[in-house]
Amino acid sequence: MEKRKLGQSELSIAPIVFGANVCGWTVNQKQSEEILDAFLDYGFNMIDTANNYAIWADGLNGGDSERVLGQWFKSSGKRDKVILSTKVGKTIGDGSKGLKKEYIFKCVEDSLKRLNTDYIDLYHSHEDDKETPFEETLEAYDVLIKQGKVRYIASSNYEASRLQEILDVSKAKGLPSYVAHQPCYNLYDREVYEAAIEKTCVDNGLGVISYFSLASGFLTGKYRNADDLQKSARGPLFVKKYLTDRGVKILKALDEASAQTGLSHSTISMAWLLSKKSVTAPIVSATNVEQLVDIAKSAGVTLPKAVLESLNQASSY
Repeated sequence: MEKRKLGQSELSIAPIVFGANVCGWTVNQKQSEEILDAFLDYGFNMIDTANNYAIWADGLNGGDSERVLGQWFKSSGKRDKVILSTKVGKTIGDGSKGLKKEYIFKCVEDSLKRLNTDYIDLYHSHEDDKETPFEETLEAYDVLIKQGKVRYIASSNYEASRLQEILDVSKAKGLPSYVAHQPCYNLYDREVYEAAIEKTCVDNGLGVISYFSLASGFLTGKYRNADDLQKSARGPLFVKKYLTDRGVKILKALDEASAQTGLSHSTISMAWLLSKKSVTAPIVSATNVEQLVDIAKSAGVTLPKAVLESLNQASSY
């Protein structure tokens, strides 16, 4: 499978990244391992998680996804086949958060232990910490990189101006710099990324790994009304906000595109993202092996120009 260079790093990743936020939440250990094995079998190689997954679910305090991945690495011996991404910064079960130096040091050790590994390929600042100087955060990453515990660093959920500022600080101070950014970006959630973040990423040569690529499942066509929200655990939590007039327009355009191409809504939505030159690889989750069929298919699809134009028009903001 075609590999894409991630920003200015030496990491080469397949064009789809597996979002492991479902692991330990909506899929158990055994199901997770079946999905992860199949994902690698399709030729993909990057898995994304975070130290706070899945704190939003009842009874979970964070670290759940990392523990599932760590058990899989231990039992399968497949750690060396994976480009592993995890994150620090968002609130975890004990209420702590942020990007202060000593806190990053603590969190990375906790993640490494849960993941059963001695290094992380891509370590994300999960969100901006405006209470901590950029230099302090970057100095922490500098230590971890020199120790071999982290290979590269990346950002997520930064405003464009703040992202540019920390990139400038890293350059001025000779400190490690983010090689990639992880924004929320999909057919519905376009404006924030396209208005400013995209240019910052392109101008600075950052790889882009988009999350919520299927809008938490809304773009699969599974959710059409309020009653449909009960079809999954994520429906009431994440999908309700997409049930708008604009959301209906997007689903209609996907319906028409599916009828024209014979492709599923998921495949079309992912292929739309992959048509964007600034996007290195979108993140997508699956709760069973069968869902990977559509995901894998999207990596090799080029949508007709007319379909792309129809989707762009329906999702305009």
